[in-house]
Amino acid sequence: MVHAYVFAAPIRMARLTIERAPAPALPRRFLLCMPWWGMFAGLLLILDGDALLRSRWNPGTLALVHVFTLGVLGNAMFGSVLQFLPAAAGVRVRGLRWGRWLHGLFNLGSVLLVVGLHHHWRFALGAAGVLLPASFLLLAGMTLPGLLTAAAQRLLRAGFVVALLGAVFTALLGGGLTLALGGWLTWPTLALTDVHASWGVLGWVVVLIATVSRVVMPMFQGTGTLPSAVQTVWLVGVVIGLPLAAAWRLQQGGDIGLRLMLGVFGMLLAAALLWLQWRAPRPRRGPLLHGWRAGLCVLLAASLALLLGNGRLAAALGVGIALPLLVACMAMEIVAFIGWIELHRHCGRGVQVPGVQRLLPEGDKHRVLLAHVPLLLLPAAVLWPSPWLARLAGVAVMLAWLGVWLAMHGVRRRARRFVASREMSTMENNA
Repeated sequence: MVHAYVFAAPIRMARLTIERAPAPALPRRFLLCMPWWGMFAGLLLILDGDALLRSRWNPGTLALVHVFTLGVLGNAMFGSVLQFLPAAAGVRVRGLRWGRWLHGLFNLGSVLLVVGLHHHWRFALGAAGVLLPASFLLLAGMTLPGLLTAAAQRLLRAGFVVALLGAVFTALLGGGLTLALGGWLTWPTLALTDVHASWGVLGWVVVLIATVSRVVMPMFQGTGTLPSAVQTVWLVGVVIGLPLAAAWRLQQGGDIGLRLMLGVFGMLLAAALLWLQWRAPRPRRGPLLHGWRAGLCVLLAASLALLLGNGRLAAALGVGIALPLLVACMAMEIVAFIGWIELHRHCGRGVQVPGVQRLLPEGDKHRVLLAHVPLLLLPAAVLWPSPWLARLAGVAVMLAWLGVWLAMHGVRRRARRFVASREMSTMENNA
């Protein structure tokens, strides 16, 4: 059996079993969609300008938010879960033959939702209200049985279970809200939208990042991990606090509970992970560490903005920059690892294939991080609304995600070049 061993500070060792990893095409299909959605978000900003940044209830704003949360974050999370669980957590993913359908359901539903929200197209809203919950339920059906029956790494598995259940709840609630917008249901959309957004950001995305960080940060950044008791208390706080805050919002009409949950728990996680980075005895000071450090600092600022009552600024910082940057850094490493697995499977044993760092050089990662710096135009356009500043922010978003796509595409290009050169050498030797 072939394993990839990666040593992590202080004395822990993570073992990746590549035989358990799914076919490379399955997670990569999701991960390579992510930058295209990011570029589409930039295009929307260029076309609609500051109208998208003035009110959360603007149809174009709702469409833009879901381009980020579903197109960017959703594809990253789906692909990461399908790769991470079998390869790093030893969890069996069932029904992999449904992977192509899962990708199609999710992205078709996302397209229909964005189009339906932007143009208030009733048919698209209705179809999205069915397809998106179905895709999340299919993902849960593929992953939850393995998570519930696995024996080791209880805290890691618990985090994934909470995140997946949070994702399913978010999707079901979002599907109902979509059907309500299309006129098929009568729901209190204002309050339920706050609950839907809070569960999606904290109960799904942030919990999943917190869970994956227990492996990603020691493995790739040379840090330690949070004490199990500390992360357990944080996770239990989310599990108990989110339903209570949601009930308060639905019964009392105030959003203070949900804002406190997102702001406080987001700030606690960002501060704790930054503390781990600063405390690392021998941190791997590469672009992944710098990217996560930047993303966590912006997440800290977004949490503070939310606690101070500026929801639009918090959304621009958190949903537009921090969370996408964290998952983009993680996704690039996963794509490189997938490329390495594919080369091993193609070439067989006894062949020395290029390592992950050769498939995705440090220079490519640094260029991606530099391309993300102009994204600070996005919160600037929220604070000082103007069409030209919003369109500049749109250009910055497009260029940042173009950089991510070029880096990911470079992995496949280098892998194919290696295979072609090896086949050429074999032909010459046989001749």
